[in-house]
Amino acid sequence: MLEKNLEKVPYGVARAPRESLLATHKVLRNTYALLSMTLLFSALMAGAAMAVNAAPLNPILTLVAYLGLFFLTARLSDSAWGLAAVFALTGFMGWTLGPLLSLFMGAYANGAQLAALAMGGTGAIFLGLSGYVLTTRKDFSFIGGFLAVGLLVAFLAVLANLFFQVPTLALTLSAVIVLLMSGFILYDTSRIIHGGETNYIMATVAL
Repeated sequence: MLEKNLEKVPYGVARAPRESLLATHKVLRNTYALLSMTLLFSALMAGAAMAVNAAPLNPILTLVAYLGLFFLTARLSDSAWGLAAVFALTGFMGWTLGPLLSLFMGAYANGAQLAALAMGGTGAIFLGLSGYVLTTRKDFSFIGGFLAVGLLVAFLAVLANLFFQVPTLALTLSAVIVLLMSGFILYDTSRIIHGGETNYIMATVAL
């Protein structure tokens, strides 16, 4: 549909915008295709971790491994090896999630239903916010600085709570992180459609 509409534009009148829109459309298509595959792979790895009753990893080691895989993915994002790196990153995230899901489901009689509800809610929020940006094409670049500062503060608070174990702080952090991640969905989707992110591997990691 996008290509058909663009064919109606006289050649030479808006060649640059035409090429830009086609490039953006390609990045979006590749991003959502890769995002779907990596989410499925992450879910499979989480299921495998639960099946073998894997023990939770040390939080510090998990963070170091996650950051290492993230920077490796960024370094290789312009090559075919970037695809292997992004699957390694999302697979690792799924594996570390497995033990947490097992603990959660064991702690509550309706743990499986709560986990399914959380996953469904996450999917609905993502589709709703992404759909809003894609439909309205609003530019949310102005919230980038606020999100970066908020994420840094939340990260430091999470580290602090690992030592102090304050239940109310954990609940507050959960709500704050949900809001921050919702903001990042708006921000990252906006960057893609406005040409701020042209690498679909990094766009996938961001989303």
